[in-house]
Amino acid sequence: MNKKIRTDAVDHLFNAILCLQNKEECYSFFEDLCTVNELLSLSQRFEVASMLRDRKTYLEIAEKTGASTATISRVNRSLNYGDDGYELVFERMQD
Repeated sequence: MNKKIRTDAVDHLFNAILCLQNKEECYSFFEDLCTVNELLSLSQRFEVASMLRDRKTYLEIAEKTGASTATISRVNRSLNYGDDGYELVFERMQD
């Protein structure tokens, strides 16, 4: 786990996110918190991770998501060498 991100401010943000109760609340909060481009970038990375997990090629992913190969590579590195956060979420989403 990256200790650089473990700050009181990040804890406060995560506690705020954890109190959201539904998708509409998420839309409201994240629309206030993020710019449109920031939110689209986050959702693009999540889509890239999902497609990589489904063994799609970089070309397929780039064509569908518009992500650059650098972004796809960065997400792939997180999937392979990260803290398993993506995997945790994907597993819970299957339930």
